[in-house]
Amino acid sequence: MTLRERATRTRSLPPLGGDAPGLLLAAAGVAAAIGVHAAVPAVPKLTAAVVLGMAAAHLPGLRPVVRGVARPGLSTAGKRLMRLGIVLLGLKLSLDDVLGLGWATVAMVLAVVAATFAGTLWLGRRLGLPGDQPLLVATGYSICGASAIGAVSQAAGSEEEDVASSVALVTLCGTLAIAVLPLLQHPLGLGEVEFGRWVGASVHDVGQVVATAQTGGTGALREAVLVKLMRVVLLAPLVAGVAVGVRRRVRWDGGNAAGPDTADTGGSQSTVKIGRRPPIVPLFVAGFLAMIVLRTTGVLPERALTLAGDAQELLLAAALFGLGSAVHLPTMVRTGGRLALLGLGSWVVVAGVSYAGVLVTM
Repeated sequence: MTLRERATRTRSLPPLGGDAPGLLLAAAGVAAAIGVHAAVPAVPKLTAAVVLGMAAAHLPGLRPVVRGVARPGLSTAGKRLMRLGIVLLGLKLSLDDVLGLGWATVAMVLAVVAATFAGTLWLGRRLGLPGDQPLLVATGYSICGASAIGAVSQAAGSEEEDVASSVALVTLCGTLAIAVLPLLQHPLGLGEVEFGRWVGASVHDVGQVVATAQTGGTGALREAVLVKLMRVVLLAPLVAGVAVGVRRRVRWDGGNAAGPDTADTGGSQSTVKIGRRPPIVPLFVAGFLAMIVLRTTGVLPERALTLAGDAQELLLAAALFGLGSAVHLPTMVRTGGRLALLGLGSWVVVAGVSYAGVLVTM
């Protein structure tokens, strides 16, 4: 190839753009989160990923990149990689394990999720939080933290800023639980099994549950993970319910004042195209349920489950880095007091109701 041909070919190549810069930055963020976890094992990778994403969005050297050329790829990570991670999350669940907890514990988990979701949603609206923040925080506290927020935000078409603020709050409170709950085990008179179930019913993210429960011993860790995964099962019906609500709003607004192109999704600043109603069961939720069934059959070898678990954690870490990079601290400061009050109130509800449930069912 001559020099002229090389120059012509170089000029014809498309510049590095689109999603590539943002996805590369998210990959670097995941690597950094892994390094943080290796240095400080008490800090889960997913928690580190959110914090690092927030830091990248505010560091003078990285801020222009995060807000500029990397923004499309970071948004893709926060949405599409989140969906893939949620699908693989289903492989952590087996219907046999969940049913093995007993119907009393299943009823307790249902009560905790319902009380936390309804109470947080009510309080968030009373506090006047903007957009979908009350819905997203309620979802994160009641189901499984940032993963649940990502799933519901996909069905509701939530604004990226609402998602990022909610993830930041839920991640912060879940991280605090790692330090606070073990200190309360003995004062509250909880044995190993009781402590594990309390942690599984009240802490948000799976990684945070593991980090908290392992302080109580292997029995506490096993019970915590099983109860936590029971909460994760409820992600599918919750997302389906949100999708049904969005479809109804789209249908109502389509026949009234929304205009020919868009419809308000009820409190959210986002829009939904008329004629493109979200499905009752989004595709990634159907995949999540399919993975639960696949895990229950027992056909997958342990090695495959381990690899899927590693991939799921990496995908969610990349997604949470992307969401963390969308956090705008000045905006959070303006609603910070109300958002913090919602987080504290919801934390009291989920911890109190789950503690009562553990006492009643043991």
